[in-house]
Amino acid sequence: MYGQFDLITLIALIVAVAAILKLRSVLGHRSDEDEQRVERLKKREAGQRAAAETASADVITMPRRDRDPLQPVPAVEAPANNAEARIKAFSVVDPSITNGLLEIANLDTSLDPESFLTGAGRAYEMIVSAFAEGNRRALKDLLSREVYDGFVAAIGEREVREETVEQQFVGIKKADLVEAELKNGVAFLTVRFISELISAVKDKAGEVVSGDTQTIKSVTDIWTFSRDVSTAKARANPNWKLVATQAPN
Repeated sequence: MYGQFDLITLIALIVAVAAILKLRSVLGHRSDEDEQRVERLKKREAGQRAAAETASADVITMPRRDRDPLQPVPAVEAPANNAEARIKAFSVVDPSITNGLLEIANLDTSLDPESFLTGAGRAYEMIVSAFAEGNRRALKDLLSREVYDGFVAAIGEREVREETVEQQFVGIKKADLVEAELKNGVAFLTVRFISELISAVKDKAGEVVSGDTQTIKSVTDIWTFSRDVSTAKARANPNWKLVATQAPN
């Protein structure tokens, strides 16, 4: 009985193993089409992973064009207390300069004396260089009408004499704010520039008639810049113009 049972059990095991092997051989078999499908899936997954890694490592966001145009953001003026703090921290030789700056800041809270001096220095170099070159177009946007007319007249006289200016702007050694006031809503800031130039005037034959092409000369100029700060519309224009020049005392 036990032998019979063992024989039946053994036959059943053999049949089960054969069935498993048959099923495994069927399920484990891949056709050429299956292989190609698997390869395509692998490539797609690899491409998606690479794109995700690249996007997360180096993203450049381009401007988005919405259906409705974005409304411009209005300029926000700096708080008055910040302007007051900047002005009081600004070093001056005359307390009246601070008072004048504070008066201007009551209308224009964006006023920053340090930033103004930086911009005035750039304007000074541009104006001096444009005048030497006789570049009327460059001067027009930087000068008031009266000052522009004076500069252009001097350039014209030089051209009549057939003289040219050979100039090299070395740099500004010092720029000090020496006056600040507000008149009828217009701000006036006066700066003393001490600069270094190499400058010479030559006649039509190329001979030097004044100055020197080799020597660095120290030059002092006192220039006054102005800007309308009376209204929000006027303050939207941040540009200062040269309105007066004077020789040092």
